[in-house]
Amino acid sequence: MAGPRHTPARTQVRALVVDDEPDIVALVTRLLEREGMDVTTAASGSEALDRARELQPDLVVLDLTLPHLDGIEVCRRLRAFSEAYVVMLTARDGEAHLVTGLSSGADDYVTKPFSPRELLARVRAGLRRPVASRRAVPVERDLGSLRVDPAARTVTVEDAPCALTPLELDLLLALSAQPGVVCARADLLERVWGPGWFGDDHLVDVHVGNLRRKLGDDSRRPRWIHTVRGVGYRLDADHSAGNSGDSGDSGVGQDVR
Repeated sequence: MAGPRHTPARTQVRALVVDDEPDIVALVTRLLEREGMDVTTAASGSEALDRARELQPDLVVLDLTLPHLDGIEVCRRLRAFSEAYVVMLTARDGEAHLVTGLSSGADDYVTKPFSPRELLARVRAGLRRPVASRRAVPVERDLGSLRVDPAARTVTVEDAPCALTPLELDLLLALSAQPGVVCARADLLERVWGPGWFGDDHLVDVHVGNLRRKLGDDSRRPRWIHTVRGVGYRLDADHSAGNSGDSGDSGVGQDVR
């Protein structure tokens, strides 16, 4: 059973690489170690969860297809105790797999075969993101039956707690910072994922779709998050739906740009 490569230094980024393909594990491990990270590996879903509980990694590179316990279920269970930045590796194409992976709590994805440059760019941007995006802001945001507390990093809908992933919460904080103001996708990528983000802005649409589902917000008759076609999204403080000047979207990735 794979174990820690060496004792983690407190100042190092701790990374967990989970894949049952030894060549992929070796490649990703080399890449991350060259970045100065302390790397631990796991070859199965159950082993990955054990390692994550033990090490509390900052980064998890997680394969979607694993024996016994797949990456989707690993990510769901991981989110019960960890805020690690999760990059999912998948050899599968298609919107359904992308949405399922990100809905489980992953922050980003890379499709196999991937370029080392792309993976490192995603990892670097992801690890920078929490520093800039999680600064505590003491003012609670009252959006009617939606309340967002940036300092406590909590969200309630109709007085009931709403569990969001760290990235979903950061996205909601960005949208709710200025209610009624349109946030372009490029602006959301810079504010939530970090400057110089290396990736497709379609990632914003997928995470907004996940956020809407958790808030109970219908994209066709939105209470809070409105689609501004060809631009991005606007969060309104009221609960009105179907305003004549707003066009909802029928699902993730359906916006006309």
